[in-house]
Amino acid sequence: MGQNERRSSAAGMGWCWMSRVGAMCCASLLGACAVGPDYTRPVVDAGEAYKAAMAPELQAGNQGWELVQSSQTATPGKWWTLFDEPVLAALMEELNVENLEVAQAEARYRQAQAALRSSRSAFSPRVDANASFTRSGQGNNTGSSQLASSANQYSLSGAVTWEVDVWGRIRRSVQASEAGLQASRSDVDAMRLSMQSTLAQTYFQLRAREAESLLLQQTVDAYQRSADMVMNRFQVGMAAQADVANARAQLENARVQHQAQLRQRTQLLHALAVLVGKTPAQFSLNASPMLTAVPVVPVDVPARLLQRRPDIIAAERRAAQANAGIGVAQAAWFPSLTLSAQGGYRSGEWARWLSAPASFWSLGPALALAIFDGGARQAQIEQARAEYELQALAYRQRVLVALREVEDYLVQTHSLVQEQILQDRALQAAQEALQLTRNQYEAGMIDYLSVVQVETAALSAQRAALSLQSERLTSAVQLITALGGGWTD
Repeated sequence: MGQNERRSSAAGMGWCWMSRVGAMCCASLLGACAVGPDYTRPVVDAGEAYKAAMAPELQAGNQGWELVQSSQTATPGKWWTLFDEPVLAALMEELNVENLEVAQAEARYRQAQAALRSSRSAFSPRVDANASFTRSGQGNNTGSSQLASSANQYSLSGAVTWEVDVWGRIRRSVQASEAGLQASRSDVDAMRLSMQSTLAQTYFQLRAREAESLLLQQTVDAYQRSADMVMNRFQVGMAAQADVANARAQLENARVQHQAQLRQRTQLLHALAVLVGKTPAQFSLNASPMLTAVPVVPVDVPARLLQRRPDIIAAERRAAQANAGIGVAQAAWFPSLTLSAQGGYRSGEWARWLSAPASFWSLGPALALAIFDGGARQAQIEQARAEYELQALAYRQRVLVALREVEDYLVQTHSLVQEQILQDRALQAAQEALQLTRNQYEAGMIDYLSVVQVETAALSAQRAALSLQSERLTSAVQLITALGGGWTD
C-alpha cells in the first residue's frame, strides 16, 4: 500500500469515527430535550400568621396553644406523648402496626413503587428470545398416484430493541410515576395521622363516658338514699304521696341515663378494638380516670403548614404528576425512534441448524409516526391539561381547607377554655344551691319537688363540666392533627 493510499485510508477511518461521534452527540442533544411544561408548584398565599393567633381577644387567657419559631423543636413525631397518658401511648403503638386502614394505604404505596420501576424499565433495552419447531406437508398429484411431501423447520432467534427517548416521553412518564409515588407515601402518612387522631379522640370520649358513668352511679346511689328517706317520712306522715312519686321518678331517670352511658362506653370500646386491628371480643380496657390537664399545642406560621400536612403534600405531588402527563401526551405528536437488532439460526435439518449457513441477522433503526388519528392525540393533550388544572385547583382547595381547620380549632380551643371557667362557676353555684335546698327540705320548709329540680340542675352542671373537659382534650387532638401531627418537613 502506497503512502497516499495509507493517508486516504486513515482519513476515511477518521471521518467514519467523527461521524459516529457526531451522531452520538446529536442523539444526546436530542435526548436532553423533553416536550411538555416543566412543573412549578401552584401558588397559594398562606399568609404571615393565623388570624386567631393575632387577635388580642383570643390571645388573652389562651392556655391551649403557643406560638413557636420555625427553628424551634415543635410537636414531636409521637405527638400523643404530649398528653402523658401511658394507655393511649400503648394503643398508638398497636395502631401503627396493626391498623388495617394504614395497611391498605401501605399496599397502595407498594403498588406505586412497582409502577415507578415499570416506568424506569423503559430506559433499558428489551431482549427477547424465540425458539420454534414446525413440520409442514403438501400433497402432489402425479397422474393417478398421489405423493405427499413434508419438511421440518428449526428456528432459534434473539432480538434486542431499544426506544431512544428523543422527545422525553419516557422521562415524563418516570417523572409522573415518581410524583405518584411521593403522593402515595404522603397518603400513607395522612391515613396514619387520621387513624391516630381518631384513636385519641375515641379514647378521650371513652374516658369521658366512664367519668359520666361513675358520676351517674354515685347519683343513683344518692337518689336511692333520698327515695328511702322520703318513703320513711311518708310512712310517718311527714311527706306527701307526690314526694314519693317524684323521688322514684328521679331515681329511675338517673338509672336510665347510667345505662345509656354504659352502652356508649361499650360501643366506643368496640371502635378502639377495630382501630388497633382486633375484634371486639379480643379487646378490653380497664376503667381509668379522665385526664384533667390539657397539653399546650405549639402553633407555627401558616406557610410551614404546606410542608407538614401530608394531605397537602399528596395533593401537590398529584399536581406534579398531572403536569408530567401533559408531556407524555404531547410526545405522541413526534415520531418514536427504535433501534433493533435480531439474529439467530434457521434450518430444515436438526444436525445443521446451528451452522453458519443457517444463520440470519438484521440491524437497523425504525421511525414510527401516526399521520392521522381523528384528533385522538389532541384530545389526550387537552385531557392531560384539564387533569393538571383539576389537581392544581384541588391542591389550592386543600390548602384553604387546612388553614380554615387550624383557625377553627384555635378559636374552639380558646372558647372551650373560657366556657370551662364559666361552667366551673356554675357548678359551684349549683352545688351550693343543692345543699341549701336539702337543708330547707329536711326542715320542712319546702316540698321534695323543689329538691328534685335543684338536684337535676346540679347533675346537669356536673355532666356539662365533664363534657367540656372531654371537648378540650378532643379539640387539642384536632388542632394537632390540623397542624400536621408530628411536624416533619
